[in-house]
Amino acid sequence: GFWSKFVIVMAVIFILGFFLDFIEIAVVVVPIVAPILLEDPSANVTAVWLGVMIGLNIQTSFLTPPFGFALFYLRGVAPAAVKTIQMYKGVIAFICLQLVALVIVGLVPQLVNYLPNRVALLSETAPPPRNPRLTFCVEKYVSEQLAVNGTMIISSAESASKIDLSELPKKLAGSTKKSFGEVENAIALLADANKAAEAVKAASGDFRPLHTKVRGIERDMRAVSKRIKGLEILIDRLRDPSEKSRKTLLEERVAGFESERHALADGIPAEWDDAYSTFDALRKSETTTRSKYRKAAESAYSPIATLVATLDASESFRELESELMAMKQRVADSEPADMTGPLATLSRQFGGIEGASAIKSDLSKARRALRSKTPDKEKAIALVDKSIDEFKKQLIWREKAEATIKPAIDNYEKILQSTLGIRQQSKLTRDQALYVAGCSSGHRDISLSF
Repeated sequence: GFWSKFVIVMAVIFILGFFLDFIEIAVVVVPIVAPILLEDPSANVTAVWLGVMIGLNIQTSFLTPPFGFALFYLRGVAPAAVKTIQMYKGVIAFICLQLVALVIVGLVPQLVNYLPNRVALLSETAPPPRNPRLTFCVEKYVSEQLAVNGTMIISSAESASKIDLSELPKKLAGSTKKSFGEVENAIALLADANKAAEAVKAASGDFRPLHTKVRGIERDMRAVSKRIKGLEILIDRLRDPSEKSRKTLLEERVAGFESERHALADGIPAEWDDAYSTFDALRKSETTTRSKYRKAAESAYSPIATLVATLDASESFRELESELMAMKQRVADSEPADMTGPLATLSRQFGGIEGASAIKSDLSKARRALRSKTPDKEKAIALVDKSIDEFKKQLIWREKAEATIKPAIDNYEKILQSTLGIRQQSKLTRDQALYVAGCSSGHRDISLSF
């Protein structure tokens, strides 16, 4: 188990602290032992926590008689009246404090992990909520929010579904209408996922000892199989008749290892297959339900976010009107090569505006028509004309939607943003970040997933 390995590693580092400086231990020993401890899914510890534990351990070692470096440093500056034995006696209390600190930090990893998590999640380079490492805590946060506000959110979706969207383009209106129905579905799926997680947790108590035993046996079997494979390679290379006796000896060793492997396989309890199938079905049920929830949540929020972003971009959209209207005459009056740059620039500007992709596409096609080996100015003008027609259509529905739809849809989007829309945020809000920092500071056993 993890703690057995951890205690052995810490004991070795403690003893090495008598003879080696911190740099030697950090550069030589830690890179060897850290991967072994960090890969254990039963503890699932963080590198920060492990580093702090090793640092506290080395610090304790440097205080411990008779080899403690710190004691020798003190001996070098202390007056002759202070005896070495007095130093040894005086340091006992501090060694005890260090050992108590080691135990506390080992049992409460949040003391180490919380501050780095908090700093990381509140920084400018904070990972987005969609980051897989944050998924567990983000969904836990959403569950707690929905437990309080779920009814209000469903009611808001029902009210929003009554908004008249007839002014919007058919595709945008259709996706928006469909999103209203996904809200209740997403909330129900998250509740089902939490129930499935409780079922997994309830079943893990009886399954864990069996899982630990069988995975240990399988680990030993893999080690034996590796030895057998190595011996078989050696046997294959012994083709000289003079090496027959050695070959026979190796074959006997292979037979012995195969018997050992069979004996290990016989040690796997008969109920393992049924127990694993039952538990795996529960685990897969939770995973599947959570996946469905994430898709439903995205379907509930993404169309609303797209509509809000589209309407918010209307002012920028209008600012490009004069430039677009003048583009047709510029293309007609200028050389084809001179207009590829302006068309590309205008195309990029429309590309940065939500909902204006059709205009961007037409302008890009006009540019390509002018860049070809045989520039087609008429085609380019026709495409610019098409983009102007599209612009006028969009301008009409954008202005109407700003007046009739935007206020209600903005309010609805804000209600969804911190729950079903949390994964679509670029970063967590302060309250969300503080919650997730606290939640992810503990060490969670994930060994039953393997």
